Amino acid sequence: MQDFINELPKLAKEVESENRKFFTKLKKRTPKNLDYIMQDLHEEEFEKTDCLTCANCCKTTSPIFTNADIARISKHFKMKEHQFISQFLYFDEDNHHVLKSAPCHFLGADNDCMIYDVRPKACREYPHTDRKKFHKISEITMNNIAICPATYNIVEKLKTVLASKGKK
Repeated sequence: MQDFINELPKLAKEVESENRKFFTKLKKRTPKNLDYIMQDLHEEEFEKTDCLTCANCCKTTSPIFTNADIARISKHFKMKEHQFISQFLYFDEDNHHVLKSAPCHFLGADNDCMIYDVRPKACREYPHTDRKKFHKISEITMNNIAICPATYNIVEKLKTVLASKGKK
């Protein structure tokens, strides 16, 4: 698994141009059943992928923390929201609250999340490959292809599935 994770940025770069074209076409001519296809591909991939053996998302990137996330996690730690923000977060260039550093401060040595029950919404939904209106999140998906082995596999499989149905 670690070898694949190490190769992901290179693999993602190799298919970046192809994927950009693919997602552009997907936005223009979205198959009516795309969300169902994505849910099936997502479930199939996560039957064989264990996030705890990877945790590359937690090791390399930060989720966006919503105000609700900040309130919930602060309460969990019995901290004032401004203290939590000051200790762990900053505003990124898009004016979102994100972690000050990577890997995630809440990632345990065993890849377990120490705040799993109260984790941010972005973490709960990651890698977003089973999200409704999948065709609208191509930029997020393009970024995740280089981070998440499952996302890479799902997108590659989606291209094959749609090509076989003549919808590429």
